[in-house]
Amino acid sequence: MPLRAIVRFLLCVLLLGSIISLAGCTGLGSSAASTATPAPTQGGTPPPTAPPPPPPSTSSNPINHIIFLAEENRSFDHYFGKLNDYRSAPPFNLPREVNGLPDNCSSSNSDWTVSCGAMNMSPNASGVPTTPIYAFHLKTSCIDGLSPDWIAAHWDFNLEDPTTDTPGTLGLPTNAPDGYVLSAASAAIANSEADTAGIRAMGFYTADDLPYHYWLATEFAISDSWFNPAPARTQPNRYYMMGATSGGYAYPLIDNEPLIQANTIFDSLQAAGVSWKIYSQLPKGYTYADAFSGFATRYANTGNIVTDPSFAQFISDSQNGKLPSVAFLEKPDADEKPESNNSIQDGVTETEQLINAVMYGPSWKDSVIIFTFDEWGGMYDHVTPPTKVPGPDGIKPSDICTSASDPRCTLAALTHTSPPYDPDGDFTRYGFRVPVVVISPFAKSGYVSHVTTDYTAWLKFVEKRFNLQPLTARDGWANTSDMSDFFNYQNPPWANPPQNPPSDPPGNCVDTLP
Repeated sequence: MPLRAIVRFLLCVLLLGSIISLAGCTGLGSSAASTATPAPTQGGTPPPTAPPPPPPSTSSNPINHIIFLAEENRSFDHYFGKLNDYRSAPPFNLPREVNGLPDNCSSSNSDWTVSCGAMNMSPNASGVPTTPIYAFHLKTSCIDGLSPDWIAAHWDFNLEDPTTDTPGTLGLPTNAPDGYVLSAASAAIANSEADTAGIRAMGFYTADDLPYHYWLATEFAISDSWFNPAPARTQPNRYYMMGATSGGYAYPLIDNEPLIQANTIFDSLQAAGVSWKIYSQLPKGYTYADAFSGFATRYANTGNIVTDPSFAQFISDSQNGKLPSVAFLEKPDADEKPESNNSIQDGVTETEQLINAVMYGPSWKDSVIIFTFDEWGGMYDHVTPPTKVPGPDGIKPSDICTSASDPRCTLAALTHTSPPYDPDGDFTRYGFRVPVVVISPFAKSGYVSHVTTDYTAWLKFVEKRFNLQPLTARDGWANTSDMSDFFNYQNPPWANPPQNPPSDPPGNCVDTLP
């Protein structure tokens, strides 16, 4: 798309910002609006009982409890871009091998006009990207929401031509995603937020802000090549998280859309007689697995879905040796998501409680916690996502609207306003990098995986451990990691977990930058 077309395109976006729905169904709004969910059909939660022992492993994997926790909307560079500064210092003295932000983007600099090797451009009043915004250290623990929608994800990837599989050239590094700042500016205008220049997209945190996360990431194992599965917002990615597909949805199911015709990992576990639970903090025990046809009905009264508003039941099960073979923590309320008046430290506090309950509980000896984020949240990350990865099931996006004559516009209208029109595309591109920490007695200490994968890898890990078949072509792809490189099963590095984890300081939650 030539630059003059960008001007026309972005003017359209900026003008439309004032009429975008506030119900969370917009292509430009923050993902905070996307919490509308179908009415759940689960019954009451039966009293907890001790789960059956896991089946014997048919591989060398001795792990008997797999706990999956996904927070919301943070990119790798935004959270762990300065991890090298922490891990290379005493007492760790580890190599600076994390592919994070450039070293010349200083941890102590909070001025986004100071030049460094990570940059996107902010739009002028006409919508033309003109002003460089460089990576900078955020001082506030709260920032306005951003947009990780399908349309914004494609802008993030290549601002001049959102339909291409070739990354943009308007930022630093070159030939890398270049539209984060403009997407953030558009989201602020659409939602009447303060940062209409989009500056917050280039902000990052350090070990001083997130000591618990940085400690975990250095004591245990991480990846700097771990992507969310689809260039879309929370809900479609959470469908992938459970079923390795979104069933063609690029936007949330929020009304009377057809449910996804596919099985979830929990159906596979159920069929194999492997114990599992979803501990849901969402109202009435809702789980995103309910988007899959028949799921809510099948498990309405089986005890697999635990309504757990404060995660007290999960913590109790962790502390009393009653964890199932697979435990999924559904959408923590304090979810670390960027949003006005939503302090990052509130989310970290809950994350710490959940992880520590397992790490210092009786099931630690044969457990793993996979701690990640559902998508990048519109925050800057310098690494270009892989393209031409396998679509999960051959289903193309069914709810995008690429032109006035696109027959998909009828379904798309349930969730967002058009124009501006969605870029065309398919589910053959990853989203962006997100943090992951693998916490286990068997996790390699200080390890950084450079294996490129999306987080359907966790499904493959479960499938390999319990001898299950892949759900789709995505988790079944040979290049989707089985996560085996994270572990040392023969000589567990953390038979006794590390002690005295740090806690985060109180957050300075203000609605101004930095």
